[in-house]
Amino acid sequence: MRKFGYARVSTSQQSLEIQVNRLKTEGVEDFRIFTDKLSGKQFDRDGLSTLLVKVEKGDLILITKLDRLGRDTLDMIKLVNQFLDLGVHIRFLDDGLSTEGPTGKLLITILSAIAEAERSRILERTNEGREAAKNKGVRFGRKPFVDRPKVVSLRNQGMKASDIAEKMGIGRSTVYKILKEHS
Repeated sequence: MRKFGYARVSTSQQSLEIQVNRLKTEGVEDFRIFTDKLSGKQFDRDGLSTLLVKVEKGDLILITKLDRLGRDTLDMIKLVNQFLDLGVHIRFLDDGLSTEGPTGKLLITILSAIAEAERSRILERTNEGREAAKNKGVRFGRKPFVDRPKVVSLRNQGMKASDIAEKMGIGRSTVYKILKEHS
C-alpha cells in the first residue's frame, strides 16, 4: 500500500505548510503530496486531478481534514466514489474518518453535507456584514467612472476645483490630476 497526501488552502495568501508537515509525519513522501491553493468549491483543481491520475488500487490517500477535499456535498461524494472505484481509500486524519469501511463512507457523506452548510452560513454572514456596511455608507466595487472632459469643461466655465469635486462626487485631488493631464 502506497500512501499519498492531499492538502488544500482556499487562497494563494494562505500556507500549506501545516498540512504538508502533518502528511509527512504520517509517512507520506514529498513526491506523493499533492496540493492546491484554490477554493474547495472549485471541482477542477490541478493537484487533485494529478492525484486522481497517480493513485492505483490499494493506495491510501491521507488528508488532514474533510473540508480540505471539498465543500460541496455532491462533489465530495463524487470524488470519494471516484477514488473508491479505483480501489483507493481516503483517511481524514483530524476527523478520524476513513472510507475503509461502510460506516466511514456514511459519516463522510454526512460530514460533507455539514461542511457545505457551514460554507453557506459563512457566505450568509459575509453578505449580512456587507449589507450592514452599505447601510452605513461604505461603498464597494470599482470607483465610479470619471467623466474627464466634463471636469475640464466645468473648469473652462470658471468653476473652482472644490465645486467641481463636489458636483461630480470626486476628490479635489482627482480634479487637479485631471486638469494637469489636460493642460
